[in-house]
Parts: sequence; structure tokens; C-alpha cells
Amino acid sequence: MPHFSIEYSANLDDRVDMRAVVELVRVSALETGIFPIGGIRVRAIRCETYAIADGRDGFAFMAMLLRLGEGRDLAARKKAGQHVFDRLSHYLDPLFADEGFALSFDMTINDKETSWKRNSIHDLLIAEARHG
Repeated sequence: MPHFSIEYSANLDDRVDMRAVVELVRVSALETGIFPIGGIRVRAIRCETYAIADGRDGFAFMAMLLRLGEGRDLAARKKAGQHVFDRLSHYLDPLFADEGFALSFDMTINDKETSWKRNSIHDLLIAEARHG
């Protein structure tokens, strides 16, 4: 259950292709090898109303949160997280040269006792792989 939620300031609309960001995060997550393809979700949430630092209009942010199921050790999580963050950060390098940009990435682990899921995507992908 690797679910990535990316909140971003609306003033990034003209500077960042969010479809490309979502796809980059999805592919980067797959590249780590620790996330099941059928569980990956990446969503971008545009924040219309926000305040940053001293209130300057030009400041922008992107804050990504990854919610994970239990079962991966800290070393694997750190390595995977660093890979995704590095790929995203590199893609967004031009924004750091602008007036002001903040990028953050955090992981949380869901307690399996209080996390419910129902997903037919895994079975579909397995069946497609078997039948070509």
C-alpha cells in the first residue's frame, strides 16, 4: 500500500507539469523494487489557499507524504525514500533557482490493525501477466 499524496501550492500550476510529477513518482516507486505495482497510488492535491514564510506571493511548496503498510525494515524504507526524493528533487531543480521553493517528503506506516483495504487491481495485473 504505497500511497503518495502530493500537496502543492497553486502558484506552481504554470511552472510544473503535475502529471509528469505524478508519473515520475510512480515510476520511481517501482524502481525501488519494494512496492507492489498494484498497490502504488500517486495523487496530487492543489492547494488554493496557503501561506508560506513571510507571506510572499512568489514562494511555493510541494509536500509529499507516503503512507505504507507494515513489513519493510528501516534500511529498505530509507533507501527507497531517498531514491524517490532524489528523482523528484532533481526534476524540480529549476524551482529551487526561482524566488523560493520548499520540497518535503515524509513517510508514515499504517498500523495493520486499523487499516482496511479492498483491491482487485493486484489480481487483474497477475492475470494479465499470465495471459500476456
